[in-house]
Amino acid sequence: MARTTSSHNGKINIAIDGPAGAGKSTIARMVASMLSYVYVDTGAMYRAATWYLQNLGIGPEEVDKVLHSVQNLGIELMPGEDGQKVLVDGQDVTAEIRSLTVSSQVSRYAQIEGLRNWLVSLQRQMALRKGVVMDGRDIGTTVLPDAEVKVFMTATVEERARRRFKEMQDQQGITLEMIARDIAERDRLDQEREVSPLRQAEDAILLDTTHLTPREVAERIVSFSQSYGRENRNDL
Repeated sequence: MARTTSSHNGKINIAIDGPAGAGKSTIARMVASMLSYVYVDTGAMYRAATWYLQNLGIGPEEVDKVLHSVQNLGIELMPGEDGQKVLVDGQDVTAEIRSLTVSSQVSRYAQIEGLRNWLVSLQRQMALRKGVVMDGRDIGTTVLPDAEVKVFMTATVEERARRRFKEMQDQQGITLEMIARDIAERDRLDQEREVSPLRQAEDAILLDTTHLTPREVAERIVSFSQSYGRENRNDL
């Protein structure tokens, strides 16, 4: 797991990957808080772009229109009292980007190479100063291949659907079965896409969270990070 990349002020970058509904965002926030690091929710960035394009009536098959429309798009991630806020051109869309409408289409937009390249560039800029926890589908393989600690989180489809349903049960018409089907389809799309498919980096730690609490998962990742620090103290 040791890498030759340098750190700043003893801080490293942590990449957390995994399929939809694995709890990556929740865990990444907790890890960042426990280590006093910055959390970058890459999934929220893709969701924000999806929400924006859907509002414009631009589908994922209209690649040229997608790339033209996002050229001047502003996406900001800001800390808030109730967690991270997501702004699109200054508008708070934190709640809107978690809708089933966005969830069911985000993987299709994410297959657009130009859109991914644009977002990846933004994400890499955020990680330059180290001390970043970033989660997504291709952080350890594409966005931050030199991250000092990489974790691939997973869980059964049933468990991931149950967790997502708990988050969305206040939305009318949403059933556990609908969410399970959506997650299974997103798994397929993420794994089969040509650009940065979902896969575990060779040097990532596989962590099955099916039977673990969020706190237990976060503590394990913090432990991995602290172990890296002890093993590479001379480099840090």
